[in-house]
Amino acid sequence: MMRRKKAAIYIHERAGWPDFGWDHEGIAARLLDVRHRQGRLIGRMEGLGFQLRAEAVLNSLTEEVVKSSEIEGENLDRGQVRSSIARRLGLDIGGLTPADRNVEGVVEMMLDATQGYDKPLTGRRLFDWHAALFPTGRSGMSKIRVGAWRDDAKGPMQVVSGPIGKERVHYEAPAADRVRDEMRKFVEWFEKEHSMDLVLKAGVAHLWFVTIHPFDDGNGRIARALADMVLARSEETPQRFYSMSAQIRHERKEYYEILEATQKGELDITRWLEWFLDCLGRAFDRAETILATVLGKARFWERFDKVEFNERQRTIVNRLLNGFEGKLTTSKWAKLAKCSHDTALRDIEDLIRKKVLVKDEAGGRSTSYSLARIK
Repeated sequence: MMRRKKAAIYIHERAGWPDFGWDHEGIAARLLDVRHRQGRLIGRMEGLGFQLRAEAVLNSLTEEVVKSSEIEGENLDRGQVRSSIARRLGLDIGGLTPADRNVEGVVEMMLDATQGYDKPLTGRRLFDWHAALFPTGRSGMSKIRVGAWRDDAKGPMQVVSGPIGKERVHYEAPAADRVRDEMRKFVEWFEKEHSMDLVLKAGVAHLWFVTIHPFDDGNGRIARALADMVLARSEETPQRFYSMSAQIRHERKEYYEILEATQKGELDITRWLEWFLDCLGRAFDRAETILATVLGKARFWERFDKVEFNERQRTIVNRLLNGFEGKLTTSKWAKLAKCSHDTALRDIEDLIRKKVLVKDEAGGRSTSYSLARIK
C-alpha cells in the first residue's frame, strides 16, 4: 500500500507537547485591556434590573448556541433555541416553541457548561455533552461513535477541503490510540492548573481540545463550550452577556486560518492567544448590540403598557423585537401564530389601529408590516 506523503509536522508531534509557551510580556497589554473591558461590561449588565438582565442572558445564550452550530455548517431554528433556553432557565417569554431533540441537545450541552461552570470537568461529562449533541447517533447521514473517544476505524481524523481526489489536508489529529492518554492529561490540567489567568486559560483550552479532536464529530462546538466554561469561571457567574461564538462565526475564515497555522507551527502559541484575546474583545463590542436590543424591547413595552394584546399578538411582536428575519406578511403571521389567514389579518389591522404596527411602503401582494418606531 502506498503511504500518503506527510505534508506537515503538527504541533502535537513536537517534542515537549503539550507544553505550550507564549510571549508573556507581549500578551500582557492585550490581556489587561480585555480584562478591563470584561469587567466594565459585566458591571453594566449587572446594573440592569432583573428582567432586563434575564433578557440579556437569554439573547446572549441564544446567539452562542445558534452561531456555534453555524460555524460547523448546521443551522438551528432560532425560535426553538430561544424557547428551549428560556424553559430550562425558568424564564417566561410566552408562546414557547417546541424544540427538536437536536436543538434540545445543543442547548443542554451549552447550559451545562455555562450554568454548571463551577462543577468539575470529567471524561464522563464530556461523553454526556457529546451524546447530547448527537441524540440519534448520527452526524448527518453517517453513523458515529457517540459518548466515546474516536477509534479511527475509517482512517485518520483529518480536516480536509476540496473535491474527492484533490483534497487538501488542513490538519491531522493525533492517532486514536493516543486519545485516551491525551484527554487524561487535558482534563487533569483543566481542573488542576490554577496559576494561569482564566481568560488566557480559555484560549489555551480551546486550542488544546480542538487539536486532540477526541470525538468523531462535534469537537469544535465542545471546544467553544469549554472556552465559555472557563470564561464563566473567570467572571464567577453563570450569566452570559456576550457570545464568543457569534464573533468567531463573523470571523470564521480567520478562525480556521489561525487554527491551521497554529496546529502546523511550533509550541509557541503567541499568535493564537493574540487572536483569541482580540476576538474576545470584539465579542464585547458586539454585546453592545445585545444590550441595545434589550433596552429597545423594554422601551417598547413601556410605551405600549396600556395597550391590550391577545396571546398571538404578543408572541409575534416579541418575535419582531427579538430580531425577526425577513419581512412580516399576513401569511407568515398565520404560520407563526398557527391561525387562519383571516385571523392573522384581523390581528395585524388591530395593531395598526393601535399604532403598534405600520404597513411597509411596498403594497399589493407583497404587503408587509413592521413595528412602529419608538420616539
